Amino acid sequence: MQLGPYHLRNNVFVAPMAGVTDRPFRQLCKELGAGYAVSEMAASNPRVWASEKTARRINHDGEMEPKAVQIAGADPQLLAEAARFNVGRGAQIIDINMGCPVKKVCNNWCGSALLRDEPLVAALLQAVVAAVDVPVTLKFRTGWDRLNKNALAIARIAEDSGIAMLTLHGRTRADGYTGEAEYETIAAVKTAVGIPVVANGDIDSPRKAKAVLQMTGADAVMVGRAAQGRPWIFREIDHFLRTGELLPAPEIAEVRRLMANHLRAHYAFYGDYLGVRTARKHIGWYARDLPEGENFRQRMNRIEDCEEQLAAVDAFFESQLAYGERLQYAPAEAAAPVPLAA
Repeated sequence: MQLGPYHLRNNVFVAPMAGVTDRPFRQLCKELGAGYAVSEMAASNPRVWASEKTARRINHDGEMEPKAVQIAGADPQLLAEAARFNVGRGAQIIDINMGCPVKKVCNNWCGSALLRDEPLVAALLQAVVAAVDVPVTLKFRTGWDRLNKNALAIARIAEDSGIAMLTLHGRTRADGYTGEAEYETIAAVKTAVGIPVVANGDIDSPRKAKAVLQMTGADAVMVGRAAQGRPWIFREIDHFLRTGELLPAPEIAEVRRLMANHLRAHYAFYGDYLGVRTARKHIGWYARDLPEGENFRQRMNRIEDCEEQLAAVDAFFESQLAYGERLQYAPAEAAAPVPLAA
């Protein structure tokens, strides 16, 4: 798949998730088969650019290319300045967030709140596209609520503004993350525009990814929550799309190595104090649905030393060998046919 000057190695992407898709996690997902990943959302307000939190969010040192930064804001000039700032720091693609449903974002007329003001959407997109010489993409939702869906109008505005690719989460802002994603709207958007369209929402297995691609005609799929604690889902989906075969669950020996590498990169990125605490959610996701996983998570949350945490994680996965050489749950797959929203 082509995005501007960049040839993406496949069409299975990592969704930007606040507090999750930091540089170590994005890099891990890319190493495990993701064709593309976007950073956590960074604010357009220049007063926070020097903050430690924002600096980490836009840190792409040593990351596999292309390097994409997501920005959010409601002022065309500030959003354009944010795009220029990030390109100056090495961003090769700028993604604009008009999909976040979180109240504190929408209350500032950012994220999916912007979908209520189509002229402002046009002004924002045009300003950013004019400000930088890299591809600009847009992530958005189907509308404000089920009675006010305007994804087709937003998509056409985006294409006319010079947006290079659209990612559509098949829910409205009011839906949040509840209910089933509505793929028929993604299909309608794909039919209406000539630029690449990425389908996002509830893609949690290889069969689901293939079904969504077939139903929507989308060019790619974007995986979010299903990758938490399961970054190998990208190679599972990619392999299934290419061969029609399902990969087995990963071997425990590989997971131990991946976990050690991920945690050490995480500690180096955040520092020991913050690293050991922010790693807890990742470890909890890795351990969930495994034998004794919940008990381990509770014990692990009391550890406050990086090396002790690392050793505890390694010991937990070693204990999983008692159940077999591979993780004891299905590889992101269900035996029954995959239900899709009508």
